[in-house]
Amino acid sequence: MVVAKIAPSLLSSDFARLADECERMLGLGADYLHMDVMDGHFVPNLTLGAPIIKCLRPHTKGFLDCHLMVSNPEQWVDDFAAAGADLFCFHYEATKDAASLIDAIHAKGMKAGMAIKPKTPIDVAYEFCNKLDQVLVMTVEPGFGGQAFMPDCMHKVRELRDRFPDLDIQVDGGLDPDNIEVAAKAGANVIVAGSSIFKAKSPGDVISLFRKVVNDAQPTS
Repeated sequence: MVVAKIAPSLLSSDFARLADECERMLGLGADYLHMDVMDGHFVPNLTLGAPIIKCLRPHTKGFLDCHLMVSNPEQWVDDFAAAGADLFCFHYEATKDAASLIDAIHAKGMKAGMAIKPKTPIDVAYEFCNKLDQVLVMTVEPGFGGQAFMPDCMHKVRELRDRFPDLDIQVDGGLDPDNIEVAAKAGANVIVAGSSIFKAKSPGDVISLFRKVVNDAQPTS
């Protein structure tokens, strides 16, 4: 049985206080620190890269869940491993050889994740799931924070959970207290949320709510 893992997206944090923000989230109960890496090419926005992960690593023991929204993700495996990333999540749409990329990520001691954009069918992931540590089902188009959750992506989560009951399935995009139950009942257990956590009056309460809803949705037998 999978368990809830809550991953605040640091894209919504105060970048001038990034290390402090990471520690604040961990203190409030976060399991992962979700780092949105955008290259201005695969997606139109530009955020952070391996040098910032490297600078951050000595200041936190948190699990650095790096979501690379980049073209040619293969070229960044060595850099992110050296920087101290714990999980390297690439986009299926950005590589021509996902299997070899997964092997390269594991060879560098990182966990491997694969992300699927909203318009990409979920069955493209099936052949890789036994090698992957996590599959990320995007519930918004990648590239910007603060977008609205796309519930029509939930059939992908259900289909993935039916086939792979022990897989970590992550959802990212527009998750908040009003729709977390939809994602949890579909089978998502790793929850990425930016605005709904960082802009909340009590971020810790939101993290706790997400965890309870996800864990309560798990099958009892």
